[in-house]
Amino acid sequence: MSNIHSIQSVLNNHRIVAEAMAADNRLGETIDKAVRIFSDTLRNGKTIFAFGNGGSAADAQHFTAELVGRFYMERPGLRAVALTTDVSVITSLCNDFGYDEVFTRQIEALGQEGDSVLAISTSGNSPNVIKGIGTAMTKGMNVVGLTGKDGGAMAGMCDTVIIIPSDDTPRIQEGHVLVYHILCELIEREVCGKKVK
Repeated sequence: MSNIHSIQSVLNNHRIVAEAMAADNRLGETIDKAVRIFSDTLRNGKTIFAFGNGGSAADAQHFTAELVGRFYMERPGLRAVALTTDVSVITSLCNDFGYDEVFTRQIEALGQEGDSVLAISTSGNSPNVIKGIGTAMTKGMNVVGLTGKDGGAMAGMCDTVIIIPSDDTPRIQEGHVLVYHILCELIEREVCGKKVK
């Protein structure tokens, strides 16, 4: 039995979400605000931290890797750290403090006033992400949320929140990849100059 119909359905649903993103002026405004927040952070010699769970943890790592390495430009590395990579730290925090504290404790240890975070949660309600946002804000850090659905609890907490217009988790995650690729391209341009291929 062929899977062609299912494949075409998924591709069509992806296209519908991408078209909804392109038509959403508010989405463009929130992405632009995030670019300005992150670019100012880097120009001021501060750090961008990123975090999330599961696929969002992988997205946090992908986003920071593009900044530390390069996206389009040959340029110096940009200061970015994913809080999802140090297995010894993560497992000790989960064991000693509980999973809800896994990002909070790292932000307490590493974050400084003027730093920024990219907090990623498809639902906007992940307890450890919400707690990490709260800690970042008490430290005077800038917070950009990346989520979907109705934005969840995250929507009312962040300096700006980028909400993918979908209720379907895989489509939200695909939207997140598109958004942080846009962020990387524009941050690189803002901080380092014109695009060089």
